[in-house]
Order: sequence, then structure tokens, then C-alpha cells
Amino acid sequence: MKAFLQSLVVAVLLALPLAAQAGTLTVKGSDTMVILGQRWAEEFMKKNASTKVQVTGGGSGVGLAALQNGTTEIAMSSREMKDAEKQKLRTRYNTTGTEIPVAKDGVTFYVNEANPLNALTVEQLRGIYVGDITNWKQLGGADAPIIIYSRENSSGTYVFVKDHVLDGEDYAASAQTLPGTAAVVNAVSKEKNSIGYGGAAYAKGIKELKIKVGNEEIAPTAENIKAGKYPLARDLYFYLRNKPSGEAKTFIDFALSPEGQALVTKVGYFPVK
Repeated sequence: MKAFLQSLVVAVLLALPLAAQAGTLTVKGSDTMVILGQRWAEEFMKKNASTKVQVTGGGSGVGLAALQNGTTEIAMSSREMKDAEKQKLRTRYNTTGTEIPVAKDGVTFYVNEANPLNALTVEQLRGIYVGDITNWKQLGGADAPIIIYSRENSSGTYVFVKDHVLDGEDYAASAQTLPGTAAVVNAVSKEKNSIGYGGAAYAKGIKELKIKVGNEEIAPTAENIKAGKYPLARDLYFYLRNKPSGEAKTFIDFALSPEGQALVTKVGYFPVK
């Protein structure tokens, strides 16, 4: 009987999702937010040695799916949760989840440092990404075909650009999909006729385009995002199944604390407080 009970305990422990194991907090999702989540986790664990915070990416859609199937406690997302995703949470957990904005970002379009252009309008970016504009010469640049890099459809940034730049239209068939923002930046840094997009924190080794609005060229700076001037600003979110408690609440409180929000700035994004 004793052996049977011991086997039963082991079986139950193995069946528990990782997110439910005491002392371990799982945070999964947005590739844009991975570098920020990892930075928060590193500093948090220095003060809370009994808690191990595991941060992984994969995209906002992957993180929100993990929240639905119970394999992560916190989902990182660079877009708002869709109605269909809320419905899945309601069906399985009788909740539509808890949304917590933890940082701000300005979606940034990158070009190679050799590209003479410094700013484009949202309409011009739309023309490039739906395939209506195919040569830099059409925009005042070099006579060269535009190489388009995009993110996977599980990416929150992919969805944001489709909704806010492409007006819901499909990406051009010529757009090359890459698995992460770092891969997009690397590709743009090597291909002089290319364009890509991602979070402001990744804009290193390439030129970030300003957004042209009328006669003004607006960069994704803290001042412009705080003033509501940058047209492609967005919130970055934590999503949970219920109101945060225990280790999750302690971690989120740290992320929103003055120290946690200072880390947001150091990483390259913008604080919400």
C-alpha cells in the first residue's frame, strides 16, 4: 500500500503543469518582450532566491495559447488578446483573463544603414508591405528592388502591423518570414535594399525609419510616445488567467515598481508609470 501511495504521489507531481510547481514561475510569449522579461527575471531572482522565473519567447500567440492550455502562468503579448482567445479561456477556466500593461513600445521599421531614406509615411509603408511599391526609386531612393522581411503570424508585432499599417490586408507574397526580431535586424543589417520591423529596443546596427506625418518626421522616442505623437505606439502586456497572486503577483509588482520600470528604459522600451 505504501509503495502504491508513493507511486501515486510521483504520478501526480509529474502530471502538474510546470506553471503550478511551487517556486517556479513561467513567463512565455512575445518575442519583442523576451529581452525585457529576462531582465526583469534576473533582477527579481537576486531579491527572491526561492523563486525561479523561466522566461521564453515564441511569439504572443504562442504565449496566449500556453495560457489557455495551462502551461504558463504569465503570457507576454505585444498585442491585445483576441475575442477568440478570451472565449477559449472562458470555456476552459470560466474567466476571460486579466490584462496588465507593463511597458510601452513604438513599432519601428528598419532599413539598412546605407539606405538614404530617413522617413516614410504609414501609407508608403503599407504600399511596400502589400506589394504595391516594389522599388526604392518609387520613394526617392536608389533604383533597386525592395527586399521585405516580416515576422511569423504567431507574432504580436505581425498582427499589429497588419492591423495598423496594412489596414487588415495580407502581406505581399514576396515578404520573407523570419523567426524573431533579432533575425529581422540581422537580415536588414546585411541586405542594403531591405526593410523589416520590430520593437524599438532591437533597433541597433540598422537605421530606424521615422514616421512622416505631414511635414513632421516623428521618431519612436519616449517623448513622442508619451505625448501620443508616434502613430505606431502600443502597450506591451502581461496576461494571466485570473487576478495575480502569490509569486506571480510579487513578480508583476516588481516589474511595475520604480526599479522595474527603470529596467524598461534601460532595455530600450518605455515605462507605463
